[in-house]
Amino acid sequence: MIESVILWFLAILIAPFFSAVILKVKAFFGGKKGPPLLINYYTLIKLFKKGSVYSNSTTLVFKLGPIISLATAVTVLMFLPIAGYTPIFSFNGDVIFIMYIMGLGRFFTIAAAMDTASPFEGMGAAREAYFPIICEAAMFMILIFFYRLTGELQLASFFTGGNTLGLWNMAGAPLLFIVIAFFIILLTENSRVPVDDPATHLELTMIHEVMVLDHSGPDFGLIELGSFCKLFFYATIISRLILPFDFGVPAFGFALFVLGLFIVYLAIGVTESVIARYRMDKVPQFVLTSFALAFFAIIISLEFIK
Repeated sequence: MIESVILWFLAILIAPFFSAVILKVKAFFGGKKGPPLLINYYTLIKLFKKGSVYSNSTTLVFKLGPIISLATAVTVLMFLPIAGYTPIFSFNGDVIFIMYIMGLGRFFTIAAAMDTASPFEGMGAAREAYFPIICEAAMFMILIFFYRLTGELQLASFFTGGNTLGLWNMAGAPLLFIVIAFFIILLTENSRVPVDDPATHLELTMIHEVMVLDHSGPDFGLIELGSFCKLFFYATIISRLILPFDFGVPAFGFALFVLGLFIVYLAIGVTESVIARYRMDKVPQFVLTSFALAFFAIIISLEFIK
C-alpha cells in the first residue's frame, strides 16, 4: 500500500514533465530548440502565484469547474496500476466507476464554460460534449474485450504484475487493435492533434482551450495540472500494453514503465508534428475508428479465442 501511495504522488509530480516531452518533439520537427523539460512546472508556479479574475456573469459553478476537474483526474490515478503495482483502490467494476468519475470532471468543465455566458465557450462545450460520446462507446467495447478475456472489470486485473502479459498470451494480435484504439481515445479525450490543437488561439477551431479562456491564475493552474494527470492516465495504460513484461525486479519494472511512457509521449509528439488538425466534420470519423477497431477485436476474439 505504501508503494502504491508513493507512486500515486510521483505520478502527479511527473505528469507535467512528460507532457513537456511532447513540446520537445514538436520543436525538433520544427527545427527549433524548444522549451526546457521543466517548462510546465515553471508555468504552474507562475499561475499559482497570480490571482484569479472572475466575470460578473459567473457563479459558483465557474469556480468549482477547475477544482473538480483536478480532483477527478487525481482520483482516477488512485485506481491505476502504476508500473504494474497494485493501485491504492481496486474493486470489481471499478472501471465503470472510473468512467463515471471522468465524466463528472468533464461535466463540470463544460458547466463552468457555459456559466460564463460566452458564445465561444458554449461552442467549445458543445464539441467537448459530443466527441467523448464516441470515445465512451469505444471504451465500453474495450471493456467487453477485456471482460471476454479475464472475466473481470477492474484495472488491477488487466495491468498489475504479469496480468498484462497474460492478456497478450490469451488475445494475441487482436490486442494490437486495442492499443491503437486506446491511442485514438487518448488523442481525443485530451484534445490533441488531429482532433484539436492545444497550441491554437483561434476560437472557431478550438475545443478544450476555448472552454478555459476565462479561467486565470490558480484556477487555470488547476485545469492545466488536471489535464497533465488525465494524459498521464491514458499514457500509462498504453505504456503497460506495449511493454507488458514483468521481470520480478522492482527497479527493472519501473525503468520499463518509464521507457514505455517516453515511447507514448514521443508518439504523441510525432503525431502532432506530421498530421494536421482535421476539419470538424472529419473528427467523428477519426474517433469512430477506435470503436471499429475495438469491435473487430471482439469479433476476432469470439471467433478464434476459446
